[in-house]
Amino acid sequence: MSLQNQTVVREFIMMTFNNTNTGRFVFFFVLLLVFLITLIGNLLIIVAVYFDARLHTPMYFFLSNFSFSEIVVTTNITPCMLHTALHGVVVMSVSGCITQYYIYWVSTCTECLLLAVMSYDRYLAICNPLHYSSVMSHRLCLHLVVWCWLTGIILQIIEIVPLSKLSFCGPNIIDFFFCDLAPILQLSCSSTSFIETSDFILSFPLLVTPIVFIILSYIKIISSILKISSTIGRKKAFSTCSSHLMVLCTYYGILIFIYTSPSTENAFTLKKVLSLLYTVLTPLINPFIYSLRNKDIKLSIRKTFSMLK
Repeated sequence: MSLQNQTVVREFIMMTFNNTNTGRFVFFFVLLLVFLITLIGNLLIIVAVYFDARLHTPMYFFLSNFSFSEIVVTTNITPCMLHTALHGVVVMSVSGCITQYYIYWVSTCTECLLLAVMSYDRYLAICNPLHYSSVMSHRLCLHLVVWCWLTGIILQIIEIVPLSKLSFCGPNIIDFFFCDLAPILQLSCSSTSFIETSDFILSFPLLVTPIVFIILSYIKIISSILKISSTIGRKKAFSTCSSHLMVLCTYYGILIFIYTSPSTENAFTLKKVLSLLYTVLTPLINPFIYSLRNKDIKLSIRKTFSMLK
């Protein structure tokens, strides 16, 4: 059947929650609470790093940008999920859905690159401490952060342009928490081979390469820590990267499982649950990991609260 005789879909309908009204209301309030705590937690880290001169170091500069990226992710996706939980359904234009997907993946790719940059920072601090200050200058930190954002923004355009030219002829129901690539491509009546190929190719510079770089960095970091003779010295060296390592395991563990799991019905349900954890709980957990395990952050947050009183 020709496209002229088919209905052109201009809106997508998200129907993720099939439970009762009571269940949806409970989920709505829990999700709203998590959303507010996530925003406050990440904003506190940004404010603390900005106003406390003791935190004007490369690691905290990268951390504040990571927190900002987490805010972008959660504000891009959670409001739509709240609307769906409250009303049972949300209608989104095709362009709005593609825009949500673009913002989500720009933020995700930026976070992957920032985590790699933070690994490099920890590598220099532990493996080459004498040259750390001269190498990790303010100028280099700024360039690294700018390029992390620009790389995600520019490379995702390669995928978003052909994605915006796809035709959608029905059905138009998305059974997912947000507009990810797979649900969008499933609804298209155009050829999606180019987009799938470009998505696979882009995964190397944006996802695979940072993971390999992080693994190699931590192999050298752990090797250097084990060479330290004193137990106190080893503990102190490991404590400087333990929070980052916990975030790495949480972040990449869920992300890798989501996008490598098989496309069976049971796996799709699990993928939905993991996507919920990744987009909602991961931005919530990260501020707690850094603040609860970091004395400087805790002192700075207390100082910030005392200034607000």
